[in-house]
Parts: sequence; C-alpha cells; structure tokens
Amino acid sequence: MNKLRCIEELVDDFNNQRPIRGGSLIITIYGDAISPRGGTVWLGSLIKLLEPLGLNQRLVRTSIFRLTKDGWLNSSQVGRKSFYSLTDVGRKRFESAFRRIYAELYPEWDGKWDMIITTQLDTELRKVVKKELEWLGFGNIAPSVMAHPMADMLEVNGTLQDLCVQNDIIHMSSELVNGQTSAPLKELVNECWNLNQLSDDYQLFLERFRPILRAIENQPELDPEQCFQLRILLIHHYRRILLKDPQLPEKLLPADWAGTSARVLCRNIYRHIFQPAESFLSATQETADGRLPEPAPRFYKRFGGL
Repeated sequence: MNKLRCIEELVDDFNNQRPIRGGSLIITIYGDAISPRGGTVWLGSLIKLLEPLGLNQRLVRTSIFRLTKDGWLNSSQVGRKSFYSLTDVGRKRFESAFRRIYAELYPEWDGKWDMIITTQLDTELRKVVKKELEWLGFGNIAPSVMAHPMADMLEVNGTLQDLCVQNDIIHMSSELVNGQTSAPLKELVNECWNLNQLSDDYQLFLERFRPILRAIENQPELDPEQCFQLRILLIHHYRRILLKDPQLPEKLLPADWAGTSARVLCRNIYRHIFQPAESFLSATQETADGRLPEPAPRFYKRFGGL
C-alpha cells in the first residue's frame, strides 16, 4: 500500500518543531481517539503509537506523568503493565474542550447577548475570571465587562461556580434593538475578538490541509497508520486554532470568514479517513481487558454525522 508523501511531510514538520509539546499531543489523542473507546490504554502501546510522531519514550513518560499530576489522567497497574485512564475531571475537561471541534456549523442566533460585569471583584480575581471567560469565548467589550452572543450557559455557570464568584458578578442578558447587526457592532466584534489574526490562522490551516484532501480523494486505498497520523495532526492543528475562536454567530462574522471553510475542510478530511484510522487503533492499542472497545455511539455524530 503506497504512502502519501504529503502526509509524510506533515508528520516530518511536526517532528521537526521545537519544542515538541508532548502533553498537548497526548491530550489530542485521548480526546479524539481514546476517550470514545473507553478512555483507557496501556502505556506501552501508547508509546509505540507516538514514536512515529516524534515523541520518544522518555518524552511520553514525562508528559503522562505531568498530565497525571495535573489531574487529567490516573494510572493502574496490572502485572508489570501500566494503564492510564481519564479521570472524571479529565473527562469533563475533554468533553468541554472537544465539544466545539465536532459541533455542526453555526446554529441560529436569536440576537441576544450574555454580559458579565466583574467590577465588584478584586483585581486578581477579576483577572482569573476574565481568563476563564475568554477560554469560553467571551470578549472584553469594556473595562470589567465581558460579553458573548451565543455562550454555552451550562459551561459558563459551571465555571463561575468553580471559581466561587456566581454571587459576586453581575450577569445580564441584552438584546439588539430591531435585531440589527450594524457596522459599528461588527467593528466592535472585530476589535474585541481580534478576528484578523484568527482569520490568518485559519488561512494557514487551509493552505496546509487543502492539498492533503485532494491527495486522499485521489488515492484508491489509504494506509491505516497514515490515516491515524493525519487524523491526529488534523485535529491537533484545528484544535489549537479553534480554542482561540469565540464561536460567534455567522451574522457577526465577515462574509468571507475563513473559519467556515476551515471547518468544512476539517470535516471532509475526517469523514474520509476515520474508518482506516479506527482500524489502526484497534490493531495497535491495548487495555487491561485486551483490545480497545468499539467507539461509543456519540462518536459517529461528530461533524453532524460521520
């Protein structure tokens, strides 16, 4: 089975970057591939999986140790083998971080905004709240005023409760008069969320992965290992951009918004390669009970349906 040079180049580029952030890539692998298949894997098989992507055994062990220390993973010993599983906290973090990746394109927007005012908090706590809300896509539209037009309120309320500030902030809902998205509003959105930089990041993603889509569409049979490597690096690159994307309604975005094209491209590549990649995982990864279980039904709902 022929291997595609464009995928080899993608892997080589990742291998040659310095520093290689092992923990970040392992998070991608757990979130994309291991979590829907039980969330547990033998460290030895994970090391073999990561070696072609430039992570040697020492770097994998160090990264796994840090993720365990930070509460993402826990370990269990069966004989001489170590198995690493997602903790409940880790699973919650994964679901929160990865839900956006596989969601469908732009749901309908009702014209309402959620606004959170943090003037009553002390300076240090205000900085922490601001950082966490920015992670959830909020923009700082005025001093101590954070806003978002389509926030996930379950996530927002959970975050505010975790920070113990739900009774110390002012949470308001506002609505556009006549539902108009005016030019000044679009200017404010562009400034607060730095959409120009985000658009540049999406353009680089498009330039990197469009030739790969053309190549795999023209290949009659794809190599399962290459499919897995492409899938992980695709999601890894996309995730790093998407986590900076506030997920604004389409009405507030530029007409030629590159994020839309990037999402469609990511979906199309993923749909094309997920089955061979799953076969490769089944053949190479091991749990304490043997092979990985089959993917959970929700896996097949990614990107609106695989």
